Amino acid sequence: MSVENAGSSPTADAAISAEDAAQLKQAKQQIIEELSKIIVGQQEVIQEILIGIFSRGHVLLEGVPGLAKTLMISTLARTLDLSFSRIQFTPDLMPADVTGTDIMEEDRASGHREFRFMEGPLFANIILADEINRTPPKTQASLLEAMQERQVTVGRTRHQLPGPFFVLATQNPIEQEGTYALPEAQQDRFMFKVFVNYPSFDEEFEVARRTTGTDVQDVKPVLNAEQIIRLQDLVRRVPVSDHVVRYALSLVRQTRIGDAGVPDFVEELVGWGAGPRAVQFMILGAKARALLEGRFHVAVEDIQALAKPVLRHRVVVNFAAESEGVTSDEVIDRIIQATPTTENELSSDARFQKIFAS
Repeated sequence: MSVENAGSSPTADAAISAEDAAQLKQAKQQIIEELSKIIVGQQEVIQEILIGIFSRGHVLLEGVPGLAKTLMISTLARTLDLSFSRIQFTPDLMPADVTGTDIMEEDRASGHREFRFMEGPLFANIILADEINRTPPKTQASLLEAMQERQVTVGRTRHQLPGPFFVLATQNPIEQEGTYALPEAQQDRFMFKVFVNYPSFDEEFEVARRTTGTDVQDVKPVLNAEQIIRLQDLVRRVPVSDHVVRYALSLVRQTRIGDAGVPDFVEELVGWGAGPRAVQFMILGAKARALLEGRFHVAVEDIQALAKPVLRHRVVVNFAAESEGVTSDEVIDRIIQATPTTENELSSDARFQKIFAS
């Protein structure tokens, strides 16, 4: 069973206690405190990475070089008592360099030879796929099975990856030289695509002050593997109303050109819309976000807050939009503005009745 549809249905989850909710919120605060020793600002990015981890999702970070994407992920790994592996993606990296390979091993005493699987760097709890768009598609594709099924197939043998398992990848904008754009199929495996932007003046001032001095901060582990798995299970037990599920579905289904009820501007600007995985990730992420903020239920605001990181790499704008400088984020904003938030408005709107009936 795939990660995104494993577990109980979103409308049939057991109630959680105040103690359970407080545990996840406290874990978030402790992780942020440790990260703040090294990382300045980027609170929204950190929040979305944590939501991805507690939702059992993978996260793709995009930003120009020098914005501490790699440092952020490696520091986060130090706050979690998990095995960590960094893979530096380069044009000459081969799939076997990532997954591992079978090698011939000889017993010197008996002379007997046999193949033994030598694990690659992918066999760790947290994988930093650094500059993933620097390597050709063949090597990029070596991550697909691992991200989807939590296993690696070499020859005819399947090798299970350790749990929990996260891929936190970084990439530079595709406009820069020497990069290979990630195929849409692989981008869809990432729960979120998170943009890492330039820091503010005060944040960059603090970065300059910290990194040019002699102070060295030590980061302490906050959670271990068993605790993380328990918190992931806790996230799935957060209740979500049918209205919130329908709202999430409404946002996603409006990205699909040719479907009933789709706005005219989507038909004009979008070349390809989001699939069902987007709805699953949106609801799971909204559950994690609610708990991280100390709430016991999912609200429409949680869905809205995660719409961009979930949809921006799943909504492909067409040539007309690109020529006008329209981005997928702007299309998502317009879809949110065009979608009623209350249950009565949503159910009574003729356009959404077509969407629900299609």
